[in-house]
Amino acid sequence: MPQLTIHNPATGAVITQVPADDATSVAAKARAARAVQAAWAAQPIAERRACIVHFRASIVEQLDALAAVMTAETGKPIAMSRNELNGLLGRLDFFLDQSAAAVATETVFDDAGMREQIEHIPLGVVANISAWNYPWFVGCNVIVPALLTGNTVLYKPSEYATLTGLEIGRLLHEAGVPREVFSVLVGGGDVGAALLEQPIDGLFFTGSHATGQRIAQALGPRLVKLQLELGGKDPTYVCDDADPRLAAASLADGAMYNTGQSCCSVERIYVHEKIHDAFVEAFMDTVRGFAVGDPTREDTYIGAITRAPQLDVFDAQVADAKAKGATLRCGGERLPGPGNGYAPTVFTNVDHTMDLMREETFGPLIGIQKVADDDEAVRLMNDTRYGLTAGVFTPDEGRARTVLAQVHAGSVYWNCCDRVSPRLPWSGVGDSGVGLTLSTYGIQTFTRPKAWHLRKA
Repeated sequence: MPQLTIHNPATGAVITQVPADDATSVAAKARAARAVQAAWAAQPIAERRACIVHFRASIVEQLDALAAVMTAETGKPIAMSRNELNGLLGRLDFFLDQSAAAVATETVFDDAGMREQIEHIPLGVVANISAWNYPWFVGCNVIVPALLTGNTVLYKPSEYATLTGLEIGRLLHEAGVPREVFSVLVGGGDVGAALLEQPIDGLFFTGSHATGQRIAQALGPRLVKLQLELGGKDPTYVCDDADPRLAAASLADGAMYNTGQSCCSVERIYVHEKIHDAFVEAFMDTVRGFAVGDPTREDTYIGAITRAPQLDVFDAQVADAKAKGATLRCGGERLPGPGNGYAPTVFTNVDHTMDLMREETFGPLIGIQKVADDDEAVRLMNDTRYGLTAGVFTPDEGRARTVLAQVHAGSVYWNCCDRVSPRLPWSGVGDSGVGLTLSTYGIQTFTRPKAWHLRKA
């Protein structure tokens, strides 16, 4: 039987080895999921909901142990691991509260003997290839509404968050979800490729643009429902009337939280020239206060980089920015010792000739660029192939709305950043992907509408 080796990115040590799937076991799990899907969908939604209620309760009871597992295999600071699990509870509550109504049959016309209705039918067998940076958030954005709406799920966690994926499976099975209804597939890219070969009804992927492209090319000829949550190069503009210290504190956190390993991390900052210097000074004060090191320590803010190859990306962006005239304010290097450590890194005097301002970084690196006015800020914010999030800091809501209305992004922020709400759809434009999760739209996305035309005889 193949084995997957799990490493601790903060130390480089091997945590454990776990049995992995192969093409044969993936196909067997897909067949089993297909065989039980109709029966799972036929259950009253109240019974499926009861499983998720139990699942939620187990997370609360075991939260500290689950956080420790996540920190060990991803390098996420332990306080942030607990934050993710605590934050997940509100998302679960939203799905529990809203799913029944979101997929209830709708009567949209009833007159003169003709009635028209929309029924929401489960897609069937849903495949989910998930991410490592927020494995509970990202996984459950798909898993929970998919199960509640009557689908069976083939879930492949990232190989960098496998133990967390197995914990999700354990808790769901203990909560009453049959193993055939929810299956965990363990492995790397070969297991993901085997999953794409199965007769699935929907594929939900979170990860890089390059992998998303390959998935789209593989599934396109089969016309399988496809949702791709991909990367971003998320900008924020600080206007001249903003408080530079308040904006700097918020944006430093938005850029560096989870060691910068978030799709919606702030990756580009544009500051009006009138307050640029004051903003940079305040930003540097905040970044210098971030505790760096052992992610198991309660006070650690900057933990480990989960994927070692990403360190090469950082090094290349730093070298490119230096070569093109940027000013390095702090960091710019790997941390000494074992594990995947990288110092919080800030550049000023940047421009769009630099990869740091154009290509996704996914780490604790940020460029701050001076702009002359709102028009220049909008032009630079839109100078990207991505379109996930964008933000503006100003006390003037009208000004913020005017700027953000011109920016191509799925989510926009006024005086905040790096924020996700279960009540709002999570989507992107351009190379940030297609489809959406969260909100009632993100519940309905796991169904297909069936139109009923009903005439009395």
